[in-house]
Parts: sequence; structure tokens; C-alpha cells
Amino acid sequence: MLPSKSAKHRFERIAFLSSGTPEANAAQAGLAARFGAIDPETADVVVALGGDGLMLQTLHRFMGKNKPIYGMKRGSVGFLMNEFHGPDLEQRLDQAEASIVYPLLMEATGTQGESIKARAVNEVSILRQAYQAAKMRISIDGKERLGELIADGLIVATPVGSTAYNLSAHGPILPLDATLMPLTPIAAFRPRRWRGVLLRDTAHVTIDILEAEKRPVAVVADHFEVKNVVKVTVAMDHATGLVLLHDPGHSLDERILREQFGY
Repeated sequence: MLPSKSAKHRFERIAFLSSGTPEANAAQAGLAARFGAIDPETADVVVALGGDGLMLQTLHRFMGKNKPIYGMKRGSVGFLMNEFHGPDLEQRLDQAEASIVYPLLMEATGTQGESIKARAVNEVSILRQAYQAAKMRISIDGKERLGELIADGLIVATPVGSTAYNLSAHGPILPLDATLMPLTPIAAFRPRRWRGVLLRDTAHVTIDILEAEKRPVAVVADHFEVKNVVKVTVAMDHATGLVLLHDPGHSLDERILREQFGY
């Protein structure tokens, strides 16, 4: 029997999603027994139990639906997650602070002229597929800015994604509310000292793949991959806001600031 609710809470219908690990499955079963097994599609809030991979999958699943997502860490990497503690979940959700993040919209053109679109919460990565480095031309808002970049790849990141692959490639960490997008090369060979740029988040980035048959390139939007592309465009999708919930004192802003100071 589920406990009766004597006071109205911020979210009445709570759904639970598991990453599928034994630890996450056990947490989901315990919470569902206490709060009910609610269909995520009809829930007021979704609680994701796992790591950052599950959080990204959950954000993609509910993209454009304005459904708040509250993560609790039951996985290996949990930058986007809250600490796990179940009994006071309703009180934590009552007090949770919302962060609004916007995804990137990527459009890739294949060798046969086909067009494929996808969104990315963290980053869009252009990556070499073979032993030879990729060769790319970069244009911003229709104007060529770098005629030839030879590198293992190139990253366009969101502020929330600036602490992920972008940081590993020595790109800058951005505050969550920064109206900027990092454009960061991966192991640039030419120009040898080019370390990337910060763009306004209204910019439209176009990457033309040079010598695409000789130097095949793939593009990845978070976990969605398209191989053998000849052109990629990327822009911030300001029409699609994603709502992440975090405990007070552990907001994304606070976590990003900690990353900037190295702890």
C-alpha cells in the first residue's frame, strides 16, 4: 500500500527510469514501491537513476516536452546527477532548483546528398574515421574563417557540455548562462597553434569536409553517429529548453564553477 499524502507537493506524479545496472534497478524498484509506478510519459517529473549517460538519454527522450528531469547517481559518472537518497525524495523535489539548457541542432550531409538532423545536449563532434587526419573548412554565418584545418576532429559544445569532451580536448569551461559556444579542435596539426574560438550562441557554424573520400569523417551528436559526411552545420536551438532539477547548493552553475577551480 502506498503512503497517503497529507500535504500537496510540487510534483504529484513521479516516474522512475533506470540505467539498467543492478544498482539502478534496485533503486527503481524501491522507489516505485514507495511512490508508485508511473508512466514517464504522463508523469509530472522524471527521476533518472544512473549516470550521465542515462541523463543524456532521458533528456533526448523528452526533448521538447518541457518535462523536468531530476537525476540521482546510480552510475559511474554523475556530473549531471544529484546524490542518491530516496526516503525524502518528495521534499528534495519540492526544494529543487531548475536549470534550463538548450541543445545544439546538427544537420549532416552525406556523400549521396542525403540530409540527417539530430540534437546534442553536450556537443557535436566531427571525427576522423581512418588513419589520416580530417581536413575541414570552417565558415561562420556564411563567411569562411578557416580555409583548412587538419586535425583528428572538431567539437562544437554547449555550456553544459563544455565540461565534457570539450574540456578533455583543452577547450574552455563556460558558465551555464554564457551566451557562447566553444569551437575546439582535437589534436590540430595545421594550423599547429590554433586552439579554437568562442562563438556567440547565435552563430551558425558550417564545416565542409575536404577530400572526404580520401579522409572519411563521421559526426556525432551526443550518442547519435553519422558516418561518411561531406558537410555539417551546427546552431544552438533556442526554441527547445530542457529542464534539469538539482538540490540547492548543487546546481549546474555551482558544479561548473567547481570545475573551473579544479575541484
